[in-house]
Amino acid sequence: MTAAPCTTDVPTATDVPTATYVFAVCRGGDPAALDGLAGHTEGARVRLLPVGSLTAVVQHVPADRFSEEAVRERLSDGPELERCARTHHAVVSAAARCAPTVPLPLATLYLDDERARTALGKRERRLQAALDRIEGRAEWSVKAYAVPVRPDAPAAAGRPGGTTAHTAPAASSTGVGAGPGAGGGGGAGRAYLERVRSRKQARDHRQETALRAAERVDTALRDLAVAARRLRLHGPGPDGDRRTQVLNAAYLVAEGREGELAAAVGRLRQEAEADGVRIEVSGPWVPYSFVDGGDSDDLDG
Repeated sequence: MTAAPCTTDVPTATDVPTATYVFAVCRGGDPAALDGLAGHTEGARVRLLPVGSLTAVVQHVPADRFSEEAVRERLSDGPELERCARTHHAVVSAAARCAPTVPLPLATLYLDDERARTALGKRERRLQAALDRIEGRAEWSVKAYAVPVRPDAPAAAGRPGGTTAHTAPAASSTGVGAGPGAGGGGGAGRAYLERVRSRKQARDHRQETALRAAERVDTALRDLAVAARRLRLHGPGPDGDRRTQVLNAAYLVAEGREGELAAAVGRLRQEAEADGVRIEVSGPWVPYSFVDGGDSDDLDG
């Protein structure tokens, strides 16, 4: 990415009190990259603001629409939160296409440009360190899911849930075929408990197998990454998705290694599917997960 000289774009005067919304901080930055970006629809056009050796991507927004109370209310509304997040991400992504860019959290606001300069200026060394960390690299998201099996699906031979020496023969409702000593309802009850135990063993086995597969995926992809981060696992989705997430991770990968990543994922995907695990990969993304350097695993050297 080439860092072009930045310029100061003085916004058009307005009678409406405004605040300064900061999307991101760049090293360099190209004003042309922001052409056509609407930003938040209530605001002025998106522009660059010099901050010492850095450049902030900012927008003047109506102060009353972005007060602390107004922002809290907007972000508690699902559709509005999604709209704000998409707007924020669109501006960050446009800036990142032409300069190393550190995205700032959603709804980063200051009273005016000067307050923004002062606050960001105090963080200049940390921001420079973050830019050093992510420059020439991109984030890839990898998620793995244990796929549920049908209750009547046959278990693999030798695995819990299959026919083993520990599984009692099934008893009929009349007690015919029950084990020695079984008498009517007693034999049927033992058979039922055996089936319950067998199903639980099968679930536990599938879960352990899926977790081991997830660990293999994580280990292999860390060999390609310069940093990695395990993220919180998500629960079942609201749309009836019954898959169990066993890996939610982000990898910071140097630009130019996308082919190696794709090849590794292809191999891992085949191996994982044999264990009932599906892998989903998305990217490249602006490295949101690695800008603070907080608890990521730095894998360099």
